[in-house]
Amino acid sequence: MSAISLLQSAELSTDYRQQLQQQFGLCITTEPDGWYLSMQQGALVLQNSHLPKQGAILVDFASGASSYRRQHGGGKSEAIAKAVGLNKKTQLSVLDATAGLGRDAFVLASLGASVTLVERNPAVAALLADGLRRAVADPMLSSVAGRMQLCHCPAMQALKNSAAVDVVFLDPMFPAREKSAQVKKEMRAFHDVVGSDDDADNLLAPALQLAQKRVVVKRPGYAGWLADKAPTMAVTGKNNRFDVYVNAAI
Repeated sequence: MSAISLLQSAELSTDYRQQLQQQFGLCITTEPDGWYLSMQQGALVLQNSHLPKQGAILVDFASGASSYRRQHGGGKSEAIAKAVGLNKKTQLSVLDATAGLGRDAFVLASLGASVTLVERNPAVAALLADGLRRAVADPMLSSVAGRMQLCHCPAMQALKNSAAVDVVFLDPMFPAREKSAQVKKEMRAFHDVVGSDDDADNLLAPALQLAQKRVVVKRPGYAGWLADKAPTMAVTGKNNRFDVYVNAAI
């Protein structure tokens, strides 16, 4: 997988370009070829020069879907909240070792958890950082964003070097069966840009070592257990299953 470039444009300030280059090692381009990052209407987005109908992918915690879920979602009765233990205690520390576009991390932070988002891919980490930058500046989201911090490194490194946390959350890349256009769009981008999480099974053991309370693994309903290890319990959501490995009571 070749490195993702950052498009030089009038909308991308010199200071921000240098910040993104320094933090995520992005190279600059004026003629993108394939996947690239660019600034559009104040947000960093991921696009493909060969797929004009693909549309831009970005991290937007103020989007309709994120806002609706934050304001009208199941709250503590949501499957993810029950799996993580936020139905019992809100102020939990969570390490999301495979953060992706940060949607689950945002839900957990909305419910009161302090979440560290770990993302190894530089392009996706840059999208996350930009989404958090805009969320911090949004009065409606700043308190939630304040409970989220980004760590750009491999999941294994974070699991082995982090201070102890209450919960480790894992959502490794898994081939999607969903047929919706939105899922297809984002999953195609992610498989192209990120590749597959071939090392996902190796994350469970260090996750269990780090988590003081529990490890939660998000899986499609049809998927097997991570590392073929049976969980303590499972919480089933609409489209996913959360396998819970309990180390101690919350």
